[in-house]
Amino acid sequence: MTSNPIAETVRSLMPRAKAELTELVAFESVADEAVAPRSECEAAANWVADALRAEDFQDVALLDTPDGSQAVYGILPGPAGAPTVLLYAHYDVQPKLDESAWLTPPFELTERDGRWYGRGTADCKGGFVLHLLALRALKANGGVPVTVKVIVEGSEEQGTGGLERYAEEHPELLASDAIVIGDAGNFRVGLPTVTATLRGMTMIRVRIDTLEGNLHSGQFGGAAPDALAALIRVLDSLRGPDGSTVIDGLPCDKAWEGLQYPEEDFRRDAKVLTGVDLPGAGTVADRIWARPAVTVIGIDCHPVAGATPSIPASARAQLSLRVPPGQDAAEATKLLFAHIEKHTPWNARVSLEQVGQGQPFQADTSSPAYASMAEAMRIAYPGQEMQTAGMGGSIPLCNTLASLYPESEILLIGLSEPEAQIHAPNESVSPEELERLSVAEAHFLLNYARSKQV
Repeated sequence: MTSNPIAETVRSLMPRAKAELTELVAFESVADEAVAPRSECEAAANWVADALRAEDFQDVALLDTPDGSQAVYGILPGPAGAPTVLLYAHYDVQPKLDESAWLTPPFELTERDGRWYGRGTADCKGGFVLHLLALRALKANGGVPVTVKVIVEGSEEQGTGGLERYAEEHPELLASDAIVIGDAGNFRVGLPTVTATLRGMTMIRVRIDTLEGNLHSGQFGGAAPDALAALIRVLDSLRGPDGSTVIDGLPCDKAWEGLQYPEEDFRRDAKVLTGVDLPGAGTVADRIWARPAVTVIGIDCHPVAGATPSIPASARAQLSLRVPPGQDAAEATKLLFAHIEKHTPWNARVSLEQVGQGQPFQADTSSPAYASMAEAMRIAYPGQEMQTAGMGGSIPLCNTLASLYPESEILLIGLSEPEAQIHAPNESVSPEELERLSVAEAHFLLNYARSKQV
């Protein structure tokens, strides 16, 4: 990295950043009381609020949102007439999943092979630390040239929409000229990237009932309707022979134009087992950025351990459907419901429940903010030009912000590059990436302030 005062300051602050991220990762802040106590999220929210107060933010508040979570807000006034930039992150995290798959404790930051491991290191507690580093570097080198608002969400991973609804009820709160969402990531380590599109998401639960109670499979098997078998039939109907998502009436053939994702790189990043084929048709970029994708993320059935020879009376699954830009998540949900009802066999009773939804997002990459970020990325990543890519994941807040503030310029950056393995065991962050992106964000704020001067 080319030497400059901002970069030197960020580098000197990295030990502090590691110590702070260690503290923040230690909170098991899963926004689901069935997984972790609410006190863990409350403790994480208070930590974030204290960090903002220590940086001289004003009006720091823990906002009680409609889904029961708390979002942390603060404002750092800039020079008179300066533009306002909103910085976003979230402190809630995914569950640890299979703890035995973690090589080190999930809620204990551990350094290994040059990376920092722990749940939330990249997604997205590291994103909040990134914002802190950028602001501290600016304060040490002449001051922050813009008014900064920070909002740190408490239920993003659950997709329950607390902050979106709060923002709709208080539209003045997050009003800003530019918005930096620190919850995306570079296409790969060392390649500066802004995310131009996000797939939306709908989350549903499917329950199938066929009998008043479980039955002996020897006495009744062969004629009694098996709820689990019916559910398997339904789930199988959502995939074509090549593994492509197939939902009646939902287009699934759009092509991605832009940065491509070579299949060999994807296989390595996804850790696909040798000899296992990739499902679907088209390029990898088509499949993960431009087309719908359905995934069975949970299923309730008899466990293998202790299984008895009985026919299940009920079975349940939870599905995630990712919806690309150009499609409406609400309409996709209706089509998914209709498909499941149509393909449920034997007139079995099927009940459907929607548990989360977010619309897809497409950024305006021609905005002045993108030019400011591109220049900043050149400084932070010498010899590299900023790339734009899609992201298969969802950040429901983006569309809410775009709707509330149509004149605001929205950029997505962050620490969730492929090696980070977000949402999986052994999530990690590259400290070098944290350092470079903090430098980039600081220079972006400088560039953006200059671009708005009359």
